[in-house]
Amino acid sequence: MSIGRIGVWHPLLGREPASAVRRAAAEIEELGYGTLWFGEGSGTREAFSSAGILLAATERISVGTGIANIWARDATAMAAGERTLGEAYPGRFVLGIGVSHAPLVSRRGHDYAHPLAAMSAYLDAMDTAARDLPFPDNPPMPRLLAALRPRMLELARDKADGAHPYFVPPEHTVLAREILGPAPILAPEQAVVLEHDPAVAREIARAHMAGYLRLPNYVNNLRHLGYEDGDFADGGSDRLVDAIVAWGDVEAVAGRIVAHLNAGADHVAIQPLSSDLSEGIAQLAELAPALGVRPGE
Repeated sequence: MSIGRIGVWHPLLGREPASAVRRAAAEIEELGYGTLWFGEGSGTREAFSSAGILLAATERISVGTGIANIWARDATAMAAGERTLGEAYPGRFVLGIGVSHAPLVSRRGHDYAHPLAAMSAYLDAMDTAARDLPFPDNPPMPRLLAALRPRMLELARDKADGAHPYFVPPEHTVLAREILGPAPILAPEQAVVLEHDPAVAREIARAHMAGYLRLPNYVNNLRHLGYEDGDFADGGSDRLVDAIVAWGDVEAVAGRIVAHLNAGADHVAIQPLSSDLSEGIAQLAELAPALGVRPGE
């Protein structure tokens, strides 16, 4: 299947009323973006339900979970959901799965002590369960891991079809490609905001980043890339903010997307920082020509 070079990641696709989500999905498809991504977490729809809404509302665009939480369903249910949507919408469903974060997992009553081992065992259990499912994996449905650090990236290489990293700068894409090797899919997310004023842009970016900087997985990954204590203070240093959120005019934002592609990404999922879907779609429409995204494709 093809997920295209440029996709869209938007949290509101999993939160807004279904009628609004259907309209937004159709508009984004018409702009020519390759894949729609959405998250699964507190306050969102269940991942496969969200994917079904998006797939039914569109005709060509691929839909990816970014991510489906392994603690939200057992491996048999995950494999069945993957195969069901893959059979119903051939070549259009991408399953992104992840271990989530310790504070969120503990709320569900699970033990986050060994996330890498948990993911490895979960993938094995999915493969076992898939043998008994009625629909063939044809065309194949890519299975991507929300991998940040080297060992999870190695697992994405060895037991999945690639990685869907979130909250990462292009230097992470370089590292991820080195670990994955040439064949696996690498599809990072990139937050963007079309705003010329540095103070305004960074204020929007810090509001977006605040929750993520309280989660150890993201902070530890950024430390691995060379960011230090001072970068995480007071909402994030300008250096960190500018690395995580691409802002400026169309040319500047498009340049960041190209930087990920040049660093080894096969696909970049743009997250327009917006308070509503229509505002985000307006940014996507403005960016599309600079990114080679053409209407109706």
